[in-house]
Amino acid sequence: MEGIAIPDFKSEGVLATRWDPELRSAPMSHAKPVVFVVDDDISVRESLEALIRFEGWEPKTYTSAQEFLACPMLSGPSCLVLDVNLPDLNGLELQKRVATGRADLPIIFITGQGDIPMTVQAMKAGAIEFLTKPFGDDVLLGAIRQALERSSAALERGRQTQLLRDRHGSLSRREQEVMALVVFGLLNKQIAFELGISEITVKAHRGQVMRKMKARSLPDLVNMAARLGMVRRDG
Repeated sequence: MEGIAIPDFKSEGVLATRWDPELRSAPMSHAKPVVFVVDDDISVRESLEALIRFEGWEPKTYTSAQEFLACPMLSGPSCLVLDVNLPDLNGLELQKRVATGRADLPIIFITGQGDIPMTVQAMKAGAIEFLTKPFGDDVLLGAIRQALERSSAALERGRQTQLLRDRHGSLSRREQEVMALVVFGLLNKQIAFELGISEITVKAHRGQVMRKMKARSLPDLVNMAARLGMVRRDG
């Protein structure tokens, strides 16, 4: 039998395991969502700040892209309302910078001089919305609400990913090897042959894997492994 490499998983697409209360309902931070605003027009900044605060979110305003980039990012739900035309980096350039360091920060573009190619470029790069001034408050608020929901979902996926990774990290190296072979579908005797250990030892390691990963069944374990990127999940 050919050797099977133990995969190094880095997938971020982890969803809550249905039966696992710890993954489903572990508390998230209840910090007030933050809406960053980058616009060099003071009247726009002040207007948006008041609107955002009235909705119960926390506004943080900046006059330039560089000023925004100099501020520390936050761990709670957040989004960025971004003017396209800025005095230093323009909005599209800032979007590229954000994508390299904070890809999970949703961006809503606002502009007084938008055009179709610019809109297409921003949306292809992942912008939530591209609004041309003047726009209604309800339109902007709807876009912000959608962006904050997306941010919250991304943070939750990241939390669940880390929780599963922590569980996997608590396994010994041998337990990790056994888990990888189990989820690939090998029987105990095949795993024993592959690793050069007895079937009794394989069963003991499997039991430890199930306990530490908090898996109630083999399908649960396979599902966890798929969510960690160890195996490909169909569909």
